[in-house]
Amino acid sequence: MQKYKCSACGYIYDPEQGDPDGGIDPGTAFEDIPDDWVCPTCGASKSSFKPID
Repeated sequence: MQKYKCSACGYIYDPEQGDPDGGIDPGTAFEDIPDDWVCPTCGASKSSFKPID
């Protein structure tokens, strides 16, 4: 699954880890995260994330 990086702070969302503190279970693809989810590090919106290789 594709990883995504926050363009504001550099946090990397890894689908294998999810964001348990933010209510996102491990194994959740970025596309399946609710649109109101925010970066757990800086609070940037989901739209601030870009796919990385």
